[in-house]
Amino acid sequence: MGNLKVPEGMQITGKITPEFEQILTFEALNFITSLEREFGERRRALLQKRVERQAEIDAGQMPDFLTATENIRKGSWKVAPIPADLQKRWVEITGPTDRKMMINAFNCGADIFMADLEDANSPTWQNMVEGQINLRDAVERKLEFTSPEGKSYKLNEQIATLLVRPRGWHLHEKHVLIDGKPMSGSLFDFGLYFFHNARKLVEKGTGPYFYLPKLESHLEARLWNDVFEMAQDTLGIPRGTIKATVLIETILAAFEMDEILYELRDHIAGLNAGRWDYLFSIIKKFRNRSDLNLPDRAQITMTVPFMRAYTELLVKTCHHRGAHAIGGMAAFIPSRKDPKVNEVALAKVREDKERESRDGFDGTWIAHPDLVSVARQVFEKALQGKPHQKERLREDVQVSAKDLRTFVVPGGKITEGGIRNNMSVALQYIESWLRGIGAVAIFNLMEDAATAEISRSQLWQWVHNPNSVLDDGRKVTADLYRAWLPEELEKIKSMFGEARYRTGKFDLARQILDKLVLEKDFIQFLTLLAYDYLD
Repeated sequence: MGNLKVPEGMQITGKITPEFEQILTFEALNFITSLEREFGERRRALLQKRVERQAEIDAGQMPDFLTATENIRKGSWKVAPIPADLQKRWVEITGPTDRKMMINAFNCGADIFMADLEDANSPTWQNMVEGQINLRDAVERKLEFTSPEGKSYKLNEQIATLLVRPRGWHLHEKHVLIDGKPMSGSLFDFGLYFFHNARKLVEKGTGPYFYLPKLESHLEARLWNDVFEMAQDTLGIPRGTIKATVLIETILAAFEMDEILYELRDHIAGLNAGRWDYLFSIIKKFRNRSDLNLPDRAQITMTVPFMRAYTELLVKTCHHRGAHAIGGMAAFIPSRKDPKVNEVALAKVREDKERESRDGFDGTWIAHPDLVSVARQVFEKALQGKPHQKERLREDVQVSAKDLRTFVVPGGKITEGGIRNNMSVALQYIESWLRGIGAVAIFNLMEDAATAEISRSQLWQWVHNPNSVLDDGRKVTADLYRAWLPEELEKIKSMFGEARYRTGKFDLARQILDKLVLEKDFIQFLTLLAYDYLD
């Protein structure tokens, strides 16, 4: 820790460079310490509530809309007004807080850039603190980068509006101990960014805007709201200055969308519909149901009945409350070599975005700058120049609890190709994550932790569910997994080459995947398991 001055009761075990000291100032550390001391126990209690809720589901108690909050769902309240620079959100690009990728994202023509400290980021100590440095430089318009080849990158005059995604409530920051306990990764990420940038952002006519991941209940949203209020009060910034968009990416949150909006009503801008994390949470929560056995993930599109119910309910709920509804991710990476691949894939992207715009979404997510024009054209045509379509209340949508929890995929099958793809994607992603890279191009798609989570959770479900049968009649077993995994590793080795394979972390990735798939008890998050192996 060197000569770094820290508040009493704080210990930092990560390496401190002179550059890091610019972010880890005594005042900033004091601020995040106060947040942790105020909210740390409550966070841990809410995580325990997740465990208790899981036990209820395991005992057969199915999720439903809450009777205790029926008055909120039936009320006529609206969220607070949304700032001007969050009104038009047709195209939102996401990516990690790497300098070069940030500059490209800011400059690509998207309306919003979500700088990701969560799923597209591997939470090494270096990544977390350097990410904060890069965010500060972006806010101050000093973000520049020169590649090893000498190519210079800098911000354009006109750039996307910045939103930041901190880590979810379940993640901790092991390099920072407060009173002997690792502090919340959420509060570390949020607190440092807010402390250093909130006032500057307001002075520039924007504000501290966030994406909140992995919420499972309105009580977890209430915790964020209380964090926001304390943070604003401490720095003398008016309440309501912070604006957040919540990702509805867990099955339990889908039953509490109104309540989540209500808890954050002074600070909320909208909700977002994820895909892989939502499916991952379905498998996780209902893992002990032998009748739930989802097919290959490629077959679980946003048009299958239960996904359609979830997304249409999200649009209806948001628009009734005056909030934005943001659609899901287009992860395709256009090929520089194969125009035919691009033609097919871009047609699918366009079709998906057209569905979202027809359903009433106000904007959508993309993972690559080359997709901006496709997404923008769709929403420009659908919205005819309007910043959003919140006037579309979707009164025609009637979604029941049964609709949300009937996980049927018409014609769905488990195939050898689907199993092998999940193995390969999970191995490649985990290996990259272990090397400190959290956004990874795999098979022409930009993948993050959510893809690895759905891949490994499906493998676990298929191996442990006695009803898992391939479309050719073979039973899915642990022995089948053990037989095919080395074959997939050999394919990866030939794809990357012997040298890259040997110097990588594929053996460790395999050990972690084996644990995730073969252990009898489902492991909640691969990122929590693998975090022990990160510096």
